[in-house]
Amino acid sequence: MSGLDKAKNTAEDLAGQAKEKLGQVTGDRETEREGQKDQVTGNLKQAGENVKDAFRS
Repeated sequence: MSGLDKAKNTAEDLAGQAKEKLGQVTGDRETEREGQKDQVTGNLKQAGENVKDAFRS
């Protein structure tokens, strides 16, 4: 996996965590759900990269 892809996936996950917390603090359920979605997306991309790496080895 390239370091750039890993960094992008981690950044998406962290941004999702921040967005989720912001939604919780402000009571904005939509922002909270968007943050959760962003986290899932980042984690799925990371899992896909891990699968690619497994087949490259």
